[in-house]
Amino acid sequence: MILNGDNKKFLLVTLTLLICGAVVFYRWPITYSVLEYSSDGEVIVNDIPDSIKPVETLPEAVLPPSSPTAPVTHIKTPDYVKAVYVSSWVAGSAKYRDPIIRLIDNTELNSIVIDIKDSTGRIGFQVSDSQLAKEGSPESRIQDIRGLTNLLHQKNIYIIGRVSVFQDPYMTKKRPEWAITRKSDGQVWKDRKGLSFLDPSNKEVWNYVVSIAHDSYNQGFDEINFDYIRYPSDGNIKDINYNIAKGGTRADNMEIFFKYLSQEVKKNENIPISGDLFGLTTEGTDDMGIGQVWEKALPHFDFLAPMVYPSHYPPGHSGYKNPALYPYEIIHKALLSAVTKTKAITGQDINKIRPWLQDFDMGAKYTGAMVKAQMKAVYDNGLNSWMLWDPNNKYTPEALTLETKP
Repeated sequence: MILNGDNKKFLLVTLTLLICGAVVFYRWPITYSVLEYSSDGEVIVNDIPDSIKPVETLPEAVLPPSSPTAPVTHIKTPDYVKAVYVSSWVAGSAKYRDPIIRLIDNTELNSIVIDIKDSTGRIGFQVSDSQLAKEGSPESRIQDIRGLTNLLHQKNIYIIGRVSVFQDPYMTKKRPEWAITRKSDGQVWKDRKGLSFLDPSNKEVWNYVVSIAHDSYNQGFDEINFDYIRYPSDGNIKDINYNIAKGGTRADNMEIFFKYLSQEVKKNENIPISGDLFGLTTEGTDDMGIGQVWEKALPHFDFLAPMVYPSHYPPGHSGYKNPALYPYEIIHKALLSAVTKTKAITGQDINKIRPWLQDFDMGAKYTGAMVKAQMKAVYDNGLNSWMLWDPNNKYTPEALTLETKP
C-alpha cells in the first residue's frame, strides 16, 4: 500500500495512541485503565479478569511482626475525622502505601479509609471467619492485615474499612439466588455495564455483610463504612424485581436493612458504623429510584457520608451549567440542606454528617484551591469532618494543612 499524507498522519496518530496507552497502563500499575466513573465516584470496572489487575506483582508490605493471637487494638473515633481513601491493592503494597502514610504523618489527616470488600465483590485479605472464607471471596491483596492495622495504630491513625455492600459481581455469580433479578425472566439483572447487585431484601445477604463487618473489626479496623447501600441507578430499571412487600417502597426495604445492619453489627460491641449516600439525598425529597432517603438512614448509622462530589451534580443544578467548576457553592448548599434535615430529627448531632469530598479530575481540573474550597464549605456549615476520594489514590498535598505530630 502506498502511503499518502493522510494515511501517514492516521498511522502516526494510531501509533501514538497505542504507545501512550501502553505507557499509562504499565506506568500506573495500581490503577485500572478504565477512566469512567460510576455515580458513586468510583472507577467503573466489570468483572475483574487478570488482564486488568495490577500488572506488577506488588511487593510484600514491610510491616511490624504480628501474631494472630496478639490482642487486637482499636482507636476511639477522633472528634474530627480527616481521611483519605485507598484501595486494598494500594494498602497491600509498601511501595504505594507508604507515601500516603507519610502524607497522613505530615498533614492534618488523621484517618484512612481502606477497602475491605470493593465493588468487584472481593475481600482484600484473608479472613478468620471460616464460614466467610468458604465463600471464596477473600484474596490476599493485603498479605498481613493484622500487621497493617498494628502499624497504623502505632501511628495513631484511625482505620475505616469500606464495604461495597450490594454491587457485587463475585457473589451474584457464585450465589445467583442472592442477586437482584429481572422481572421479565427471573434471571440475574445487570446494569448497562454488565454489573450485578445483591438483593437488599435478602436476609442471607445481610448476614454475609454483617459477618464481613465483624471479621474486619476483629482484624483491627476501627470503623466499618458501608457503600453501595442502594439499588442500581442505571440500566433497564423497569425490569428490576425489587421484592417490595405490599404497600412498601424501595426506601422501606433499605430502611429495614439499615436497622438490621446496625443492630447486628453492634450486637456484642459498639462498633462505629458509617453509611455512604448519594450527594443528592441531602436535598432530595424522594428516594431517587435507588432506595436512599436521608431521614430513613440517619437513625441507624453513627455517621452519614454524602458523596457531594461537585462533578456528579447534573448540568443546571443550582443554576450552574457545569457544577464541577463551583465546588464551594455546590457543597455549601448540599450540606446546608443536610444540616437542616438532620436538625429536624430530634436529638441528632449534626457532626454525624461526614461528607466525601472530590480530589479527582472530572468536569474540571481539580486544584488544591478547589479541594480547599470544599473543606471551607464543610466548616462554614458547622461541621468538622470530611473524607477525600480519588479512585486513583493520588491526593493533592497543597490542599492539606501541614502539621507537626508527636
